[in-house]
Amino acid sequence: MFGSEANQEAERCWHRSERRTTRGAMTSPRLNQTVAFLGAGNMAGALIRGLLASGALLPSEILCTDVRKPRLEELKTKYGVEGLTSNEEAARRANVVVLSTKPQVFDRLLPEVSRGIRGDSLVVSIAAGIPVSAIEAHLPEGTRVVRTMPNTPAIVDAGATAIARGTHATDEDIELCTAIFESVGRVVVLDEYLLDAVTGLSGSGPAYIFLIIEALADAGVKVGLHRESALLLAAQTVLGSAKLLLETGEHPGKLKDMVTSPGGTAIAGLHTLEAGGLRTTLINAVETATARAKQLGEEMGKKLEKK
Repeated sequence: MFGSEANQEAERCWHRSERRTTRGAMTSPRLNQTVAFLGAGNMAGALIRGLLASGALLPSEILCTDVRKPRLEELKTKYGVEGLTSNEEAARRANVVVLSTKPQVFDRLLPEVSRGIRGDSLVVSIAAGIPVSAIEAHLPEGTRVVRTMPNTPAIVDAGATAIARGTHATDEDIELCTAIFESVGRVVVLDEYLLDAVTGLSGSGPAYIFLIIEALADAGVKVGLHRESALLLAAQTVLGSAKLLLETGEHPGKLKDMVTSPGGTAIAGLHTLEAGGLRTTLINAVETATARAKQLGEEMGKKLEKK
């Protein structure tokens, strides 16, 4: 998918998910699947909560594994889901297997999944940098795989996730993955070669935004505001600005112009930002993070090839 076709697909995904508010899970149709999360970290916890809150799954339809038994007990107590210590058993019992461990342990995880995976199961990876080809090579021939790149705001139902189909994945698999990740935010469907760019932009992007919020709050303190007030105002300004853009669909340049009156305060501040190279610095940050994501993916791919 290239050029305008890719843009049209992204736009369809954008409009399909724009009914979600910034905070709070929307009601989703029942998925009628058994989903196993192999690795019960923050992202798995966010997805479990989102899927249950939206009504897409019942607690009895969710399994999770982790080496930390206290974490499994925590999820069982909070959500009523079943925790297991065997990835092979969880893969055997589920029709959707979500690979939600750290990428560094995939060389140990994939053989366990391969031994347990059912012929009709879908495998979904949320691991940054691990290419679909490397996952497919360690699973039974014909296994359907979808690779995804979510980000941490999924924890508060404001995530941004890109998903890409593997060799054998179907349109129905993409629709299912879209429904899963829409339970915690918005989704776009892209070709896999673009996922390193997604990692550099939305995957790493929260770190950039937190730095910007911290800098704005520091500036507020410098000009006389109390720390708590400055931080709240900075964070709410970022949240409100993003919400305004998403809900109006206006170009950010047009929204910026709405704030900048002739000879006013905003244009004076913007002049300083441009002089300081903020735009260029952010572009360079995304480009550098994208290159690093590609490098890490190649390293992990080589590591898996040796197994």
